Amino acid sequence: MAYDLAIIGSGSAGFAAAIAATIRGHSVVMIERSTIGGTCVNVGCIPSKALLAAAEGRHVAAGRAFPGIATSAGPVDMTSLVAGKVELVEMLRREKYEDLATEYGWEVRRGSARFVEGPALVVDGERIEAAHYLVATGASPWVPPVPGLEETGYLTSTTALELDHLPESMIVVGGNYVGLELGQLFARLGSAVTLLEALPRLAAGEEPEISEVIEGVLADEGVEVWTSASLAKVSRKGKKVVATVADGREVRAEGILMATGRRANTTGLGLDVVGVKVGPTGAVVVDDELRTANPRIWAAGDVTGSPQFVYVAGSHGTMVVENAFEESGHRVDYSHLPRVTFTTPNIAAVGLTDAQVGPAGLSCTCRVLPLSYVPRAIVNRDTRGVVKIVAEVGTGRVVGIHMIGANAGDAILAATYALEANMTVDQLAHTWAPYLTMAEGIKLAAQSFSTDVAKLSCCAT
Repeated sequence: MAYDLAIIGSGSAGFAAAIAATIRGHSVVMIERSTIGGTCVNVGCIPSKALLAAAEGRHVAAGRAFPGIATSAGPVDMTSLVAGKVELVEMLRREKYEDLATEYGWEVRRGSARFVEGPALVVDGERIEAAHYLVATGASPWVPPVPGLEETGYLTSTTALELDHLPESMIVVGGNYVGLELGQLFARLGSAVTLLEALPRLAAGEEPEISEVIEGVLADEGVEVWTSASLAKVSRKGKKVVATVADGREVRAEGILMATGRRANTTGLGLDVVGVKVGPTGAVVVDDELRTANPRIWAAGDVTGSPQFVYVAGSHGTMVVENAFEESGHRVDYSHLPRVTFTTPNIAAVGLTDAQVGPAGLSCTCRVLPLSYVPRAIVNRDTRGVVKIVAEVGTGRVVGIHMIGANAGDAILAATYALEANMTVDQLAHTWAPYLTMAEGIKLAAQSFSTDVAKLSCCAT
């Protein structure tokens, strides 16, 4: 049987494409070799943020932020905590994936797919043909070859969320968003965490002011941070893992979690048979319309090496259908793509950093506003953080907004709209902003380009 669209993978990109194609009247078959739903609902966004929320609850209970309020936090029952996470994941997978596929009525095949000449797919010996094909197989944790690591054993972002006991101590390798989130998660649950980052600072892709804040936050919460600490080898002594960094220093812990990035799932797909190219890390090479070198084969989501966010994957899936069947010519544009790291406080950003402005051919001016000037942070009794605005010299056009602070992940949506609308700092400074919100910090940071905000009353914005 021939279909209009054959999709390999059942994650966010695949589901978005299947929905978009089905509502347009196209016949769809989806092939999944593992658990339906892909990374986000099964092993990524949903389970990790569920556990982060739990860890935040324990951290607040153990704290003493407000006078007159006494709380405490006992040991963590990891088995019950993970069981609750599993229940949530299963509910969302059923309601947002399995039931939707049934409701829309496309066909789901279980099995491993590979391309053969045609192009066509073979799934467990059966040939499947379609007018268009979508590769939406996602990505998986990638671990570099470190001497002794395989023999010693390690955790990844997937397996760490399945532990039935809380490690007494843990080494987390990687200081980007996965390492930061999981490092803080386990520290707040009660593990003694040492975080190793090969680069000179944490969150190296963010502004240096943000790196400074998050490193201080983690240190205050008991996380030992080693920067410029490239992992050289791993061994085991008794029940402890021993991690040795390039300068010879050693750290010992019950376990080691490798948060060192993700790589595209393309092995075994037979892409070379149908002329589809992959890059050095295995990601499918696509143009800005998401078409591969084969005009009937498309790719979407993490498998393309694009920014690995579920909302990117979903947008990709819909775009593929519109471009494949309607020749819409939609092109991917990441210039105003927001990103969030769900540490507490959140790291959130959109647009260019100070360092990226020069290579982009622009001259910029910047302002950094500490959260000690933001009333919401003051009443929260948590002023850890900054808002940084990057603006074009001359025009004042805002080209980047970067934040670290409580609920920065929510506030960054306002920043995204500001960049999308090509607003200037003057326009931002004179736009309504609700008082006692973290988003008000964006307006205050814009005002700091022309006003000493220290001399404003708390609500004279």
